[in-house]
Amino acid sequence: MRNALGAVQSLLVLGGSSDIGAAIAERLIPGGCRRIVLAGRRPEAMAPVADRLRAAGAAEVTVTSWDATDIGGHADAVKAAWEAMSDGDGSPDVDCVLLAAGVLGDQDHLEDDPAAAADLVAANYAGPVSTLLHVSQRLEEQGHGTIIVLSSVAGERVRQSNFVYGSSKAGLDGFAQGLGDSLDGTGVNVMVVRPGFVHSSMTEGREAPPLSTTPEAVADAVADGLASGKHTVWVPGTFRYVMTAFRHLPRPLWRKLSARM
Repeated sequence: MRNALGAVQSLLVLGGSSDIGAAIAERLIPGGCRRIVLAGRRPEAMAPVADRLRAAGAAEVTVTSWDATDIGGHADAVKAAWEAMSDGDGSPDVDCVLLAAGVLGDQDHLEDDPAAAADLVAANYAGPVSTLLHVSQRLEEQGHGTIIVLSSVAGERVRQSNFVYGSSKAGLDGFAQGLGDSLDGTGVNVMVVRPGFVHSSMTEGREAPPLSTTPEAVADAVADGLASGKHTVWVPGTFRYVMTAFRHLPRPLWRKLSARM
């Protein structure tokens, strides 16, 4: 349950080794987030994140297993994450669940290897759909909670230069919006976060376009969004207007423009 000031006290991060996920978790600690569960495929990659969050003041940081592509294992993975959140009295309570997992991929490689493209879509879309449905059921049972979904401006209007990744984010974004609508009145909210290019380990070595941002800036925007009850967060906020313009460009013009983006 959020504290008297409305701050998140417990957080589950799906994609526990994510740079953005770590920054968001760390940003929430000064406000009162004390119990954090990091869930992901690689315990060795999550261990430094756990140490970082403990050093930042988290009282409890636990690492559990979750693989977005292991759809058959999602029910057990979510159950284990909930149990890891227990405060010792047998009644685990989760204030916030952050979906921070994702695969960027290389467009040229994905076009040459359709199986790899399908794997990316499964990791970025099908896996999160399955997992978040399990999560939403548990949050609805406890009667409160917030789901934060890291989407991307790449899903707002898919560019030909990264259409496999962009289409997976478009699907995730649409699902998250629909999930939020379906949960209206239950006490459970969904916040969709749409950053642009983020300087992180996932984008290392790639040329940064205009309006690029950092994990820390995304974390600040998420914290502000939680405090104000927003359903959609753009990072940076300018993208709200940029993407409105892009959505209305005639397709022949967009085709030429997006090939160079």
